Amino acid sequence: MALTNPKITSRSSTLQHALLWSWVVLAMVGSGGCKGVEPWQRENLASYGMRPDRDPLARHLQEHMWFSREAANGGGRVGGGGCGCN
Repeated sequence: MALTNPKITSRSSTLQHALLWSWVVLAMVGSGGCKGVEPWQRENLASYGMRPDRDPLARHLQEHMWFSREAANGGGRVGGGGCGCN
């Protein structure tokens, strides 16, 4: 009959489990890597649909909603907030 302390065994098991998961996460992040854009893929990335400013009306409405929520006027471009302290 072996006399082992269950608290020590549980603690070391938890530590081993945490180390294992940290290695798994590190391996997943490291394996992603960065890949360059191939020349034939640049056409797709340069298309009009990929531009963030392709729809001026939608951009204007989005800015209006942002300013309304933040209680600020021109929050993206000018300093100051809705409190009047410039």
